[in-house]
Amino acid sequence: MTERRVSAEHHGDHRHRDVNGGWLRPAVFGAMDGLVSNFALIAGMDGGTTSGSQFVVLAGLAGLAAGAFSMAAGEYTSVASQRELARAEIEVERLEIERHPVDEEIELAETYRAKGLAPDLADKVAEQFHTDPDQALGEHVREELGIDPDDLPNPVVAAVSSFVCFAVGAFVPLLPYLLGAASVLPALILSLTALFAAGAVVSRVTSRSWWYSGLRQLLLGGLAAALTYFVGTLVGPGLG
Repeated sequence: MTERRVSAEHHGDHRHRDVNGGWLRPAVFGAMDGLVSNFALIAGMDGGTTSGSQFVVLAGLAGLAAGAFSMAAGEYTSVASQRELARAEIEVERLEIERHPVDEEIELAETYRAKGLAPDLADKVAEQFHTDPDQALGEHVREELGIDPDDLPNPVVAAVSSFVCFAVGAFVPLLPYLLGAASVLPALILSLTALFAAGAVVSRVTSRSWWYSGLRQLLLGGLAAALTYFVGTLVGPGLG
């Protein structure tokens, strides 16, 4: 049988991005949430107070700190729970393989046959995996649970990514006030620009076009800020 080799061009170009490292979702969500929520908070404070920008800055700093710590704690708990659940299910599968190796081998072979492998080949592949308990466990987990036991999300990575990106996003609408702005307009312009840019950047790791992702994020964030500003103008004067 002639040995076939992967071409140099295919080997060099065919690379996938990390889609299960536990950092992308909290990073994107953290940045977007920080930008939108603090922009909306600042807009609401600006619309509801006439006491000066120092109160807007205080609210913005409080929103940044509270949101960043809350996001980090939430992400850590969520990802840690997900990881613990995955490990518990992996342990269940390990015990099943240990107690019923033949049944589990037949089950794996049936999975391969369902995917289109010839019955004899499916039996041989399953038998080969079951010669090594660790390989058998990894294959059963991937096929039955849809996860890679060697690549589970890291809760610390998720928490740090969420904290940092939320803080960066939340700082954007606050920056004009720290530089002396006396109205919400500079924060509005900077925040809408950042929303579009953030959405466009996210499109590089998705299948959407940059302008669609950017415009979608701009509209959603702008709507949230506009509604909060409106609420501030309604409620603020009554509290004075």
